[in-house]
Amino acid sequence: MFTKNSSFTLAAVLCLVTLAAPLFGADATPTPTPAPVSAPASPASTTPATAIDPADLVPHYRGGPATPADLAEMAKLSALPALAPDSGEGDYLLKPPFAPAPEQTPRPDVPKGKVVKFTMEMAGSKFYPNTGLRDWKPTREVTVYIPSQYVPGTPAPLLLTHDEMGAARNQLPTILDNLIADHRLPVMVAVMVANGGGDARGSERGLEYDTVSGKYAEFIEADVLPRVEKDYGVTFTKDPDGRATMGGSSGGAEAFTMAWFHPELYHRVLTYSGTYTNNETPKDPTLPNGAWEYHQHLIPQSPAKPLRVWLEAGGNDNGSTNTAADLHNWVIANERMAGVLKAKGYHYQFVFAESAGHVDSKVVAQTLPHALEWLWQGYQPAK
Repeated sequence: MFTKNSSFTLAAVLCLVTLAAPLFGADATPTPTPAPVSAPASPASTTPATAIDPADLVPHYRGGPATPADLAEMAKLSALPALAPDSGEGDYLLKPPFAPAPEQTPRPDVPKGKVVKFTMEMAGSKFYPNTGLRDWKPTREVTVYIPSQYVPGTPAPLLLTHDEMGAARNQLPTILDNLIADHRLPVMVAVMVANGGGDARGSERGLEYDTVSGKYAEFIEADVLPRVEKDYGVTFTKDPDGRATMGGSSGGAEAFTMAWFHPELYHRVLTYSGTYTNNETPKDPTLPNGAWEYHQHLIPQSPAKPLRVWLEAGGNDNGSTNTAADLHNWVIANERMAGVLKAKGYHYQFVFAESAGHVDSKVVAQTLPHALEWLWQGYQPAK
């Protein structure tokens, strides 16, 4: 399973950054749009729209070229031990070729869960009304998976995903069907929520996912989960140890952000190519480097939280040819996340997928069953 100072210079740098197309958003940095016209007040909205970062001006901006020190920091990842089905905590290497895990194939002997979809109207949302940001969507699609073994009225563990991760091709429901039937995962409900539109700085998705605050978790708790409970007859556990949040790219950063700011709601985090980089706009002056602050300051300088984290990055991930000094190298950001989690004594597993791209679909297809099983180790329903 695991086989485990000129425009010319800028143009040259951009030509180096040829990355595999990501599965869940490019985290590009397009030309900024005008300031929000009716954005709700938030802690991250203190910087004027005129304070433009150079990264906001150029699509796919990643910064200057990697230095010898950057290259050496990334090169050491190829010497990690190989990932195996029984790998425990720590750092691991996954080598190509990547092959889909067998748990992604429907089995005739396994009962199928129910998959339902609904659309949320956002115009009246107190969290994300029409912000005026690029590509804001007036509706939000939500996919819900309810396992056949679920007993109505029983508090169910929750798996919350961003960008509706896992909904396409019924990927996550099939994996959950198989792992639940094999008693490798608890009987859990998955809620897959689409983003608000667009990508990266100046977009609605960027506002929701790259903002380093607890606001998005509060939106899910107040608006999304109550509707799922009411309309589909499920009850979610209030035990944070029975709640996981998962995503790729900026959705991965948001998955960690939800648990970091609200550990009373989520203890388990799963991220692919997490955008632990400086992508936040509007800027929060108390966290000037956006999600880069997690490994730079927040985790090292804070008491350890009761989180269990699985994270991955690819060798050809976003910014892999660029310097970490510009805070836009996803490989180094994720490697440093693993380092600070280890130093603070967190339960974590980091996978470096050699030669893989950003949220590489082949890596997801191979590793997601393992990642979920590792993530839920030790779970005991609250009495």
